[in-house]
Amino acid sequence: MASGDDSPIFEDDESPPYSLEKMADLVAVWDVALSDGIHKIEFEHGTTSGKRVVYVDGKEEIRKEWMFKLVGKETFCVGAAKTKATINIDAISGFAYEYTLEINGKSLKKYMENRSKTTNTWVLHLDGEDLRVVLEKDTMDVWCNGKKMETAGEFVDDGTETHFSIGSHDCYIKAVSSGKRKEGIIHTLIVDDREILESSS
Repeated sequence: MASGDDSPIFEDDESPPYSLEKMADLVAVWDVALSDGIHKIEFEHGTTSGKRVVYVDGKEEIRKEWMFKLVGKETFCVGAAKTKATINIDAISGFAYEYTLEINGKSLKKYMENRSKTTNTWVLHLDGEDLRVVLEKDTMDVWCNGKKMETAGEFVDDGTETHFSIGSHDCYIKAVSSGKRKEGIIHTLIVDDREILESSS
């Protein structure tokens, strides 16, 4: 008769419930700030089963079972603008893998650096709600909490104003030249005649 320490191997060999299995294979999580909000991308890679699963904001986008090739890439879309994202799976040594995320063909770091040059973001609290307003400088599109806003552009003495409404609030983004080539155009969000400070995300 075996003592208590010699517990049989098969006792723990039942397959775990789905949630535990999911956590065991979760190898990478990224938060990606796009114009329509911050999206969470999760990647599961079962190196024994060959499983690959991609979740965007908790919703399954890709599921592949029994992939014999453990390296490669998975491409999918993120957000309202269907931004192209690719997860690269590379072997670093033996059974160790590296996972990198590319957005529109650029590494996430490069994409976010470039994005900070092409967008302005403001975070504010209005009518008991947290809002994230994003201006895409190249198209002058304005997004608020994931929705593209109806806007009207207007020329004023010292630049332009892009007008839109959030609920009953009058808002506009004023664009004026800084007078310095390096700085270019300065964008300011005005809500109900009050200037909102720009956010870093």
